[in-house]
Amino acid sequence: MDKRKRFLAIGLIGLGLLMIFGNWLSFLTIVALFVLGYGIYKVRQGEEVKTGYILMAVGGGLILLDHFMLVVAILMVSLGLYYAKIRKTQPQGNYMQKQSITSSIHWDRDPWTLRNTSMWHILGEIDIDMSLSIMEGTNNILMFQGIVGDIDLAVSEDYGVEIEAFVLFGQIEFGHDRETGMLNRLYWKSPNYEERDQKVKIIISYLVGDVDIRLI
Repeated sequence: MDKRKRFLAIGLIGLGLLMIFGNWLSFLTIVALFVLGYGIYKVRQGEEVKTGYILMAVGGGLILLDHFMLVVAILMVSLGLYYAKIRKTQPQGNYMQKQSITSSIHWDRDPWTLRNTSMWHILGEIDIDMSLSIMEGTNNILMFQGIVGDIDLAVSEDYGVEIEAFVLFGQIEFGHDRETGMLNRLYWKSPNYEERDQKVKIIISYLVGDVDIRLI
């Protein structure tokens, strides 16, 4: 019964998207979305990662060719929201800011410095292990925002941690809980947040994303 309800929900969502975006969907767009989705799947599964990125680039390029103005509009809106969020959250003149087409961040291999950071990208792969971090100061904000993101975050109990995550299409997995589909949102604050001298707030926001958060 649960599977039937799930398939029904997915079917209704798909039908709704077709009704909303039907005027923009062409055969080329459908092929592009399939190629893009398959590329994301390849990267996420760790199978032929380079091939996955190539497929993502091809799918994104086909969408760009078929709907140039729509893509430009989405990028402008996303960047506008990014800059608005920076003004509200980051301390003036005291943070690292980076915008790029693609980003591949691997802060899960060697010790790294945790400082106020804001990043925006069209395609991003970010792996973070907070147990390897060395915090700069007592309060920091990490903000990752963009169009398509694959985020793997390991949260350490060494700090007080507050997390805000939003994915329009995709999934957010936190421990044993998983939200898949549309309008996925997560807010979490560590139980020891108020007692910790060092605190970090993590803000994640993507149009399409796969966010995996685990406690270590």
